[in-house]
Amino acid sequence: MVFISIIIPTLNEEQYIGHLLQFLQKHPQQSHFEVIVVDGGSIDQTKEIVKTFNVTLHEADKASRAHQMNEGARLASGDILYFVHADTQLVDSFVNDIQSSIEQGIKSGCYRFKFKDPKNPLLHINGFFTRFPFKWCRGGDQTLFISKADFDTIGGFNERYVIMEDYDMLDRLEKHNIPFNVLPKSVKVSARKYNENSYLKVQIANLKAMKMYKRGEDPEKIREYYCGALDGKYKQDHLFLGN
Repeated sequence: MVFISIIIPTLNEEQYIGHLLQFLQKHPQQSHFEVIVVDGGSIDQTKEIVKTFNVTLHEADKASRAHQMNEGARLASGDILYFVHADTQLVDSFVNDIQSSIEQGIKSGCYRFKFKDPKNPLLHINGFFTRFPFKWCRGGDQTLFISKADFDTIGGFNERYVIMEDYDMLDRLEKHNIPFNVLPKSVKVSARKYNENSYLKVQIANLKAMKMYKRGEDPEKIREYYCGALDGKYKQDHLFLGN
């Protein structure tokens, strides 16, 4: 059985992080994984909540998901790195699912996703398409596992990408011919970005950000556009921290 290092980047996640850590603390296979929370400078109760659990809390020197996840990977002792967002609800079988994928020789992958209690029925369409192997259907919300050896081979996350770091990772996995597997189960993710904005507004912002990424535009410019296009938590956190 492989040992998994679960790496969770956080920034002002007091509403969600406790639920995720409680799930992991009660998991019947917890002897097969460790949990590393890498905080990017939260000003709410995130760090205080994390400290009530038996996990590793590392405080990064800057708030940037790529940087925080690389910091977590440097601390990891697992054979497999599993990157998870704080507001994601994992499937109970994630340890066995990842183990099975590794045994099949597929050492990187993610899950499909569904939104938790979506207010807009159109969000079911977004979730439906994550079963297909299209890169535009992917994203960090679906969680990402990768062998530590392969992660080191491709150089980890490119910290130049202050946004779209997950898509850059997928592109580099493909360039290195590292097989990627979409597991046939769904994690559940928060719909907060859609609840704080309209469905159309988020879809347009996502589409334009992807086009900018595909054109090779500066990630700082993409992030500046995305922050300006959306309201709510994402904009507040990134503008406050200047990142």
